[in-house]
Amino acid sequence: MFKKIKNKVNSAIISAKCAVANKKAEGYVDSGVKILIAVVIGALLLAGLYTLFNTTIMPTVTTKITGLFSYSG
Repeated sequence: MFKKIKNKVNSAIISAKCAVANKKAEGYVDSGVKILIAVVIGALLLAGLYTLFNTTIMPTVTTKITGLFSYSG
């Protein structure tokens, strides 16, 4: 039983050492930056379409957003 516990603890220590020594740059911050860049580029594209066509591109979204902000309750 003690040998089994010792093996589990050793494997946990080894996996922790490997995670700390990992030089790969794919982390939470890197993924967050990728998502933020994608959202900003999407917003810029949508703004460009609005200015290019000078009309509402997605009418259902526009009506839902105005419905959310026109609370008269």
